[in-house]
Amino acid sequence: MGRAHPTAVLKFGGEVVADTMRLVVAMQEVGQLTDRGWRFVLCHGGNPQANALTARLGLEKKQVGGRRITDAPTLQLMKHVLAGECNVDVVAAAVGQGLRAVGISGVSAGLVTARRRPPKVMSGCGPEPIDFGFVGDVTNIDTSLIEHLWDGGYTPVLNTLGISEGPNESGVCEVYNINADTVSSAVAASLRVDHLFLMTGVPGVLRDKDDMSTRIPRLTETEARQAIAGGVIVGGMIPKVEEALSNLAAGIGAVHVVGADAGAIVGEAAEPGSVGTVLLLDNEA
Repeated sequence: MGRAHPTAVLKFGGEVVADTMRLVVAMQEVGQLTDRGWRFVLCHGGNPQANALTARLGLEKKQVGGRRITDAPTLQLMKHVLAGECNVDVVAAAVGQGLRAVGISGVSAGLVTARRRPPKVMSGCGPEPIDFGFVGDVTNIDTSLIEHLWDGGYTPVLNTLGISEGPNESGVCEVYNINADTVSSAVAASLRVDHLFLMTGVPGVLRDKDDMSTRIPRLTETEARQAIAGGVIVGGMIPKVEEALSNLAAGIGAVHVVGADAGAIVGEAAEPGSVGTVLLLDNEA
């Protein structure tokens, strides 16, 4: 923080990228805030696009415990999806709404450095360690490219491929597939942004996952961990919240879980907790 401009990372999945109406609405709201002096990094995933291309190419979709195994053919596919189709579609929508959007990768200028994830035993997946292939665990974020683009008035659109810490025996750095929630949180923490917006398929953290009216406006770190332990926060929301909480202490001002609906980003920016769920450290609540 300490900047003249409010700063934010907005993360959204491939479901939003594939839904032109929702994508355009999100870009409109980012544009409104950018016009007011905000600086954004837009961080996208591409899971449904990857699944669709896997099916079209007749490749086997390899998953263990709901997590994609990235073998060499899958890594090539993820490059096409993340650095190609999805990134270009988001940039096109952003430019269409007046943003000076620039597509970049975690590979660009060594922005996201990672190590290949070692094989590990997964709960419920047997006693043998699972090799996830070319999946990376983030080791460093170099924000200099983002800061340079911000200084020039550009909005970075970041895909979540990462790069190894050094070259292999062929003289090139390895490329890794990395979870978009992990990358967006790590980038937000390294930039020490004022806001991290996590766009999901629901309007926030819900007390009852099947009832959209049970949105929780505000959660402290302690309350969020109690909600996870008590089974209130369940399923795919758990890793999102855990990732966010682990990075709040690193300097993110607030984390917002919001739906992909009109008014979500602008509303949360104006009044945290009014549209989604805002997560705060205990001493900032």
